[in-house]
Amino acid sequence: MSRRKFIESVGASCRNWRSSWAFVDKARHIVIFGAWDTGTQGSTSLILDRAWERGASGRKNAAFAEALEYVGLVEQEGYGLQTFPMVYTELAVDEHGRSSGLIGAFRPELSDKVLHHVAGKWYASSESLDAPLPEEVTEPTKYVEGSAKSISVNAYERNAAARAACIQHYGFSCFTCGFNFEVAYGTIGRGLIHVHHLRSLAQIGKEYEVNPISDLRPVCPNCHAIIHRTQPPLEMEQLKEHLTRSREAHNPSIERTA
Repeated sequence: MSRRKFIESVGASCRNWRSSWAFVDKARHIVIFGAWDTGTQGSTSLILDRAWERGASGRKNAAFAEALEYVGLVEQEGYGLQTFPMVYTELAVDEHGRSSGLIGAFRPELSDKVLHHVAGKWYASSESLDAPLPEEVTEPTKYVEGSAKSISVNAYERNAAARAACIQHYGFSCFTCGFNFEVAYGTIGRGLIHVHHLRSLAQIGKEYEVNPISDLRPVCPNCHAIIHRTQPPLEMEQLKEHLTRSREAHNPSIERTA
């Protein structure tokens, strides 16, 4: 079955069958997105990104405006959201690291989802985001990270010395929200903080020498968990912007600083 026949069989359509990954069934008020495997972690998928407005060549993505319109139907008009799995096939990567690709395959299976908007990126997830909390494994060795070891899934060693060097440089306050355990809880919270790796070790897939200053940042467990709720993980600046907007929305008296 082709992608078009599958989408039409469930009552949906689009304006650009060649490149669209977003579809709408206006009769049933449902929006359907294809969810790339490269942007999916557990039941959470990145379905739209402002960066996708232009392709690797710099040209406007013909299907982007349509996808943005359909996201608006979910956000503003209460349409339901469903996704189906798609496999990404990379065609080319330009000098800026931007890639272009096609659908390598898809599964004709629809799942009901909930939409989350985080600073210019839209995610579809189940009601309960099921990404596990990021656990840290410390090893007293050199600043080398990323060596895989087999448990039930591939895990990656996190280096204790690199963690310590990162914290010595940046301190114990969360780089994203500013939370400090000792300030909040007193001496019992002294020295408590997670360390986030800016480069995904799972994507690197090999050992490399980590730079504690440029590769790591201290984050509180709450922000660390939110960062890793998506695939790829949220960027720290993205989460900072989202926090700022969320605080403004709940407290209009807060003045946004440049």
